[in-house]
Parts: sequence; structure tokens; C-alpha cells
Amino acid sequence: MDQKIIDLYDDYVHRHFDRRLFLDRLSKLTGSMAAATALLPLLQSNYAMAETVKADDPRITISHVTFDGVTGPVKAYLAEPKGSGKHGGILVVHQNRGLNPHIEDIARRFATDGYVALAVDFLSPLGGTPTDENAAMQMFAKLDKAQTTANAVAAVKYLRALPRVNGKVGAVGFCWGGGVINQLAVNDPTLNAGVVYYGTPADPSEASKVKAALLLNYADATLDKRNGELAPPYGEALKAAGKDYQLYFYEGAQHAFNDDTSPTRYNKAAADLAWGRTLALFKRTLT
Repeated sequence: MDQKIIDLYDDYVHRHFDRRLFLDRLSKLTGSMAAATALLPLLQSNYAMAETVKADDPRITISHVTFDGVTGPVKAYLAEPKGSGKHGGILVVHQNRGLNPHIEDIARRFATDGYVALAVDFLSPLGGTPTDENAAMQMFAKLDKAQTTANAVAAVKYLRALPRVNGKVGAVGFCWGGGVINQLAVNDPTLNAGVVYYGTPADPSEASKVKAALLLNYADATLDKRNGELAPPYGEALKAAGKDYQLYFYEGAQHAFNDDTSPTRYNKAAADLAWGRTLALFKRTLT
């Protein structure tokens, strides 16, 4: 697909959230509104594909929970391995669509790998994730950044205290959620590990505050130019501060390359490599 179309879609989902404006601009690239409308499903997430691990998988149990955040009750989706014993805990943070079927599936994947996974709905202060994805995207501008970070810290505390958790907690986030993980690592010295998928880096001046081991996964810097410019200085700051971190750029991979519900941007080779590195870090730090 023409990179101009992918860039246009990224601008829509990360900046202006105006569907009509996006379709108008897309129709100019495709030649007609009919062609633009036909192309749209290839750009959007298809949550019918979001069942790598089914909700009734016999290896896991799932439940809907709430915990106390700084903004009040916070909703979350909890996936746990069946059986006895304690496990590492993993906080899962969604992209700027809210808690959707794809993120719930990510939590279930971690549960099948032997972790207690908590996927938090960070739109809880605004009533929770709506079914209308476009409405959900527009809600993120109303969230307070400091309160969001504090709710993430509260989620780590809640997860660590669960009976099935061994006291060690890691966190993983995607796009907007990756930015939350970068802020969480700066603000929560108890975090054991953090994995970022193409999320806004923290300010390099705050790198010295990080205690967790970090894995930073970013798309091809020539395709995701904003993060391609911001991530290297943060990596250098982590290196200068002597932190335990890994920074990778995945050649040829678009932003959101891990999202297997997005047929245009999903890159299986990059996603598999990044996922393997993610599991390796959590095995080293949470077990």
C-alpha cells in the first residue's frame, strides 16, 4: 500500500481523529470516495481476528475486576493460568482505542505463557471504553497525563498484591500504551520490567530514575519518523545512566507492526521477533 495512505491514516488516529476529514483526504489519493471507503477496512483493526487465544481456553481463567486508582474505581480484564502456584504479573496497556478485544487477547496470550495478566481500561475515569472506536480515540485528549501515570502505578500495586502473583510485576504497552510504560518506568521504582511497543519515549533527563529492565521496540525509523527521532536520544540517556535496557528498530516495519488485527500495518516477522524478545525479558525478570 502507498506509504502516503498509511501516513495519512496514522495522522488520523494519532492527531485529529476526524473521520470525515480523513476520508476526504483519502479520496484525493485514491481518486474517489468510493475507492476510499472500500480501502478503509484494510486500514482499520478487524477485531474478529483478535482471538489468538479464545476466552474459554481451558488453560486459563478470565474475569473482570476493578481496583482503586487515583481517579476512583478502575476497570480491568484479568487473565490467569489455571492451576496452583504463583506467577509473575504483567500489566497490559492498550493503544489509543481503549480496552478492546485485541488487548484482551494479548492478556490471554500472556496467561497461556504462565503469567497473571491485567489489561487495564485507562478510559475508566471517563466511564470506560465505548463501543465506538472513533469516540474512544477522541476521549484520550481528555485524560490527565499525571493521573494516568498514577493509575498505572496503582495497577502495578494491585497486581503485585494478587494471591497468584509472586511479587514481581512487569508491564507492556502499545502505541499510547507504550508511552504510558515509559512514564511508569520513570515513576515507579518497584516495576521489575517494562516493554514498550512504539510508544513516546520519556524525557532523556528522566532516564536516571528508571529502575526496571526495559525493552524498547520501535518501527522502522524511516517510516515512523517521530519516534525514530525521539527514541535514540532516550536510549543514549539510558546507556549513559547505566540502565538495563535494549532498544530495537525493526527494518521495514510500520508503526503498530504488532497489531495482527490490522492487515495493512501488521508485520509478522517483526512482531514475532519483538514478542520473542518480550517473553525473554519477562522470563529473566519475573520468574
